[in-house]
Amino acid sequence: MKTVPKDIFGEYKKAADFKNTVGTKGIAEQSRINERFYRGDQWYGVAAGGERPLVRHNVIKRIGDYKMSQIMLNEDKIRYAVDDITSLETDRLCEEELKERIIKSGKSGLSGVPGNAELSLMAKALSRNREICAKRLGLANICAKALKDSYIKGTGIVYTYWDTDTKPNIGDIGCEVLSVNDVFFADPYEKNIQNQPYIIISGFYNTEFVKREAEHFGGEVSLIEKDSAAGKVQVLTKLYKNYKSDGTVEVMCVKVTENAVIRKPFITMLHKYPLALFCFEEREDIIYGDSEITYLIPNQIAINRMITANVWSSMSTGMPIMVVNGDTVSGDITNDPGQIIKIYGSNEDVKGAISFISPPDYSKDFSENINNLIDNTLTQSGATAAVLGDEILNNATALSLMRNSTLLSLQLTKSRYKAFLNEIAAVWADFFMSCYGERNLKMTSGKDVFFVPFDSNRYKNAVLVIETEEKTEETEEEGKDESK
Repeated sequence: MKTVPKDIFGEYKKAADFKNTVGTKGIAEQSRINERFYRGDQWYGVAAGGERPLVRHNVIKRIGDYKMSQIMLNEDKIRYAVDDITSLETDRLCEEELKERIIKSGKSGLSGVPGNAELSLMAKALSRNREICAKRLGLANICAKALKDSYIKGTGIVYTYWDTDTKPNIGDIGCEVLSVNDVFFADPYEKNIQNQPYIIISGFYNTEFVKREAEHFGGEVSLIEKDSAAGKVQVLTKLYKNYKSDGTVEVMCVKVTENAVIRKPFITMLHKYPLALFCFEEREDIIYGDSEITYLIPNQIAINRMITANVWSSMSTGMPIMVVNGDTVSGDITNDPGQIIKIYGSNEDVKGAISFISPPDYSKDFSENINNLIDNTLTQSGATAAVLGDEILNNATALSLMRNSTLLSLQLTKSRYKAFLNEIAAVWADFFMSCYGERNLKMTSGKDVFFVPFDSNRYKNAVLVIETEEKTEETEEEGKDESK
């Protein structure tokens, strides 16, 4: 695997060139255009002058906000379980006894080879710890941002890393959203992220910060300044997998600038790439997703132009442009009603002194055509006027059927989003089982609070699996009680 800065930059540029060929404008440029249209900056670059009212009726944002809210509705509760263990009544009784031993004796309450009861308790403790980490990191907001990224740019990416700043003595997981423009996959035709030969993450950082990091890890500090511009330097983080002879896998990492090594290749202790990817619309052949906005833009432009023309016509009709013959009208002209204007000359001069420019003549159906275009755009995108609240349906059954049919069109996207959340949970499980070492995990038993001793080495052969449960008022209350 290539770990020399020049080689890594060559791989990065090759992946960047590929992304520039995706679609008609490339991923980065199309993302910028889509983001402007989503925000409402929809007349960008149009030389229309300052006189005409450039109206915006942002259907793109309404469609996107509605779909994202429905996708995030009723998220499942995620729990960990240990694979290949049974949950018998005897195991549950043993688990209660084990809790009592831990409360009384702490770590010494655990001995011998971990049994079903201990493994089950460990999984519950990690599930509770996952919820604590999710609240600490604001995972709901992180996932919402990734979902918004996927709607605008086609792809949303959540990156998990080991954070030593939050807990300096022992460390804990950190999480952030990466732009698809900053992530480069070795094989864009491989849609399973875990099968990628390598992944490169690009970012621009303060030069002094990068130099301190390089000094800490024995990197090439003196060469970093060569790559610096305006106090910033581009850093590439390359993740790749080392497949060992015993069948196990370890994720490796190296950090470089264009000419310098910041941190030499090191073992992350992980077994999975710490990224989870969600595509709002999947492309058939490549890993990068597609955005619905790209194909809504022509409709949005047509709607804006038609409404602007209609408003301009109404303004011209209500406030027509006055044309004055300066040779016969000597006084000042204003728009004040009832103004008396002195005109010198013959009757012909009076008739030709003042006139009004006739506004464009639009058909009676013009406004109806605008509304039809808006309604058709919303309907074809699965966000009808009824579900958006623009249309009042007196029949509750009709409203329910309308909303259910709309949700069915989002079912595949919702299923992919749930798989995305599960993948984040799986990445976190990898961190827990590989990087946590020895620490105590907070648990509750009724009104009692106790700490479960956790040791990554003790459970290194345990395989955590993801279980989901639909959220109910009962499970939400349970989560609130445990968080106290």
